Amino acid sequence: MESLSTLANMLPSTTNIPLPLSDILWMVILGFVISFILSIAIGANDVANSFGTSVGAKVLTLHQALFFATIFETLGAVLMGSKVAQTIQKGIFNVEMYIGREETLVLGEISALAGCAVWLFIATAFKMPVSTTHSIVGATLGFHFVVFGIEGIQWLQVGLIVISWITSPVLSGIFSSLIFFILRYFILRKKEPLEPGLRLLPIWYGLVIIVNFFSIFYDGPTTLGFDRIPLWGTFLLSFGSGILVGLAVWFIMVPYIRRKIIGMSSQEENRAEETQSVFKEKRRYTCHDNKTDKVSLITGAEPISAVDDKASEDLANENCVEAERKDTERTRMEDGDRRQNESGADGDDTSGRGTSVLSEEVRDHPHVTVLCSPLQVLSAIFASFAHGGNDVSNAIGPLIAIWLIYRTGDIAQDEPTPLWVLFYGALGISLGLWLLGRRVIQTVGEDITTLTPSSGFSVELGAAMTVLLASNVGIPISTTHCKIGSVVSVGWLRSREAVNWSLFGTIVLAWGVTLPATMGLSAAIMALLQLAY
Repeated sequence: MESLSTLANMLPSTTNIPLPLSDILWMVILGFVISFILSIAIGANDVANSFGTSVGAKVLTLHQALFFATIFETLGAVLMGSKVAQTIQKGIFNVEMYIGREETLVLGEISALAGCAVWLFIATAFKMPVSTTHSIVGATLGFHFVVFGIEGIQWLQVGLIVISWITSPVLSGIFSSLIFFILRYFILRKKEPLEPGLRLLPIWYGLVIIVNFFSIFYDGPTTLGFDRIPLWGTFLLSFGSGILVGLAVWFIMVPYIRRKIIGMSSQEENRAEETQSVFKEKRRYTCHDNKTDKVSLITGAEPISAVDDKASEDLANENCVEAERKDTERTRMEDGDRRQNESGADGDDTSGRGTSVLSEEVRDHPHVTVLCSPLQVLSAIFASFAHGGNDVSNAIGPLIAIWLIYRTGDIAQDEPTPLWVLFYGALGISLGLWLLGRRVIQTVGEDITTLTPSSGFSVELGAAMTVLLASNVGIPISTTHCKIGSVVSVGWLRSREAVNWSLFGTIVLAWGVTLPATMGLSAAIMALLQLAY
């Protein structure tokens, strides 16, 4: 016990602990350990939603995605995570029922953390992106069922959460589809998309900054003093920052991208001229060697000098007759098929997707790729920030309940969420992404549909807007549902055959199993803890 007391003194300073609760110190320490393990599981399974599409579209490498996710998951958790954490902490059932049974509530929160972590590790092993929000809500209900049955459950709050699980992929898909429609109408379908894209670039950057900053200043943590900013100040800071960023993009980034694309086009033209001058159209000659009485076939795109020397010599001797002119269009198509096979040689089986995945409707113009790549990075950062604000609550919501019971002995828990607890949860999430995140990143970013920078940007921005909106309202929606809904919606708009519907059906099935699975796991763990304690 002496070592446990020493560890307790290392925690942030607390008020005097009521004597009857002094024996729950081991529960608090166990809660912190399991909460960190759950944070790792969330990072392994759920953070893939933020940067999976960027990796799938080849805009970011895996290590670049991990680096950005670490920074912005942490910022989102600290700046935006407190409000949703309060919903997870005390919005599922009437916590006043546990007055006088504080130890039971602490055991229940530990059971919820453990049951949720077990399920997320199982899902990650099968590369299935499941909802951590589903998981923690189901686990919270599971231990409460063991103690009180259905009594005291806040059915209205639970109903709103369940409705949001259904509406979140739909709303996210609508947001992402609208963004993609705008991109397709003003940029993608233009014969020369460069200038229209450059004109819209500052608007997109400004919009992302405005939405992010408004969410931070309007309903950020009270511990940072954001609650003292008046509404007009929030608008001024948000729109002012967005306008400044838009102007910086217009005067600095747009000229740079224009020069880059023009230089790229010049190099392509020079390369095309060199190819045309070195190689000639393929011809086939049937040649007869008088000395050996052998018939041979001369073919292939040989250098002009070689082809001309050989062909002119044989033709002059009337030994060769041109058989047919090679179909140059067919040659280009075969070359395209070969490149497609090479590009997919190191990927997983994409059965379920049509052959039109790399059609003109699906591929981005090279200029669009250059324009949308930085936008997708920004939108991925946006999504990571939103995910940190919404989903860190899944790991630290029960932990906050444990900590405040230990600190005050009161289950009312009206104190604001400590920032250090939010940071603690974000640290575990980042660690989980580095350790195991690549498994689900592949499912979200590559296996459901083929993504390009333009479609990936639409997916991430639409999903992140939905999550940020829900975070400010205080409804813990599923970022997984939002991202998958956006991926499928935009993929279907680009090409109906481009979506792996079989994999999508498996993911939906995993969603349906998540709630009962975590309820059962949490209930079983709670029953065992009650027997042991």
